Amino acid sequence: MQTTNRRLGLAALVTTAALALTACGGGAGAGDASSASSGPAAASGSASAEAASFPVDVTDMAGSDVTIESADSVIATDNRIFRTLEDWGVELSAAPLPLMNEDTVDYPADDSIIDLGSHREANMEGFVEAQPDLVLNGQRFSGMTEEIKPLIGEAAFVDTNVVEGEPLDGELRRVTTLLGDIFGQQDAAETLIADFDTAIEDAKGAYDPEQTVVGLIATGGDLSYAAPSTGRAIGPVFDMLELTPALGREGSTNHQGDDISVEAIAEANPDWILVMDRDAATPSSEEEGYQPAAELIEGSEALQNVTAVQEGNIVYLPEDFYVHEDIQNYTTLLNDLTEAFGA
Repeated sequence: MQTTNRRLGLAALVTTAALALTACGGGAGAGDASSASSGPAAASGSASAEAASFPVDVTDMAGSDVTIESADSVIATDNRIFRTLEDWGVELSAAPLPLMNEDTVDYPADDSIIDLGSHREANMEGFVEAQPDLVLNGQRFSGMTEEIKPLIGEAAFVDTNVVEGEPLDGELRRVTTLLGDIFGQQDAAETLIADFDTAIEDAKGAYDPEQTVVGLIATGGDLSYAAPSTGRAIGPVFDMLELTPALGREGSTNHQGDDISVEAIAEANPDWILVMDRDAATPSSEEEGYQPAAELIEGSEALQNVTAVQEGNIVYLPEDFYVHEDIQNYTTLLNDLTEAFGA
């Protein structure tokens, strides 16, 4: 009960601060002299956002029509969009920095960005402190929408989360187009989508549908099952490329995958194995006892006679995939598959 009361107290405190900020005035439009005032919002004005023409009317991923008056202070929480925003020069005033890979994006090294923490222990005060004009919210923070909205005053709230149950390739195209429309980067968005589409077609052309595939997630020294369609990260690739599953069992969307024994994998005898090393993208990779995915699979006695292992038909997802499941990483994976299938 003490924990519940503390959280309620924090929520009341933060909401009060949000109302106070709203009373002091709404967000200024891009180019408005009042936006040059001091504070996080001013410090984080984005070159890309300043170049865009506001106001902008968009329909977000949840189907809501949103008018964005300005983007002098931008908050982003969705891991699928960080790389795109950084590549387009969008500076952030607040973001969940622990959920980013420092080798993928430079945001974690920027001391001017307010750290929102992780979705498990979020710094809700940061949403108020950043004085946002625009909040781009999705993925791990998608379940916190109703907590965030009261904290951001008159800021535009844009849902960037992909819709569960919809084909992921289409959702990645939609969110990329949405970001392009917001920041005046339509041409850059079209290029990302064209590269992605080409990668899908190339991988499809290189794949032999008579060859079977199994998806695995390596975490905590164990291998878990990533089911076709629903399995984390790998599941949607089965649909994109019409891969033939080596196992007919269903699975969940669990980020750690579903239980499976190495004996069951061996019995399925897949021609190909696709693997995401979940721990490689987290601090777990620095801990004693960490076992890379390659060690778990290629070093497993029970898997030595599996066709995929014997022929070296194992494709590992980019190491940062678990925290950056973006259109760029899927394009990289698809190109890797094209090369592997072709070889």
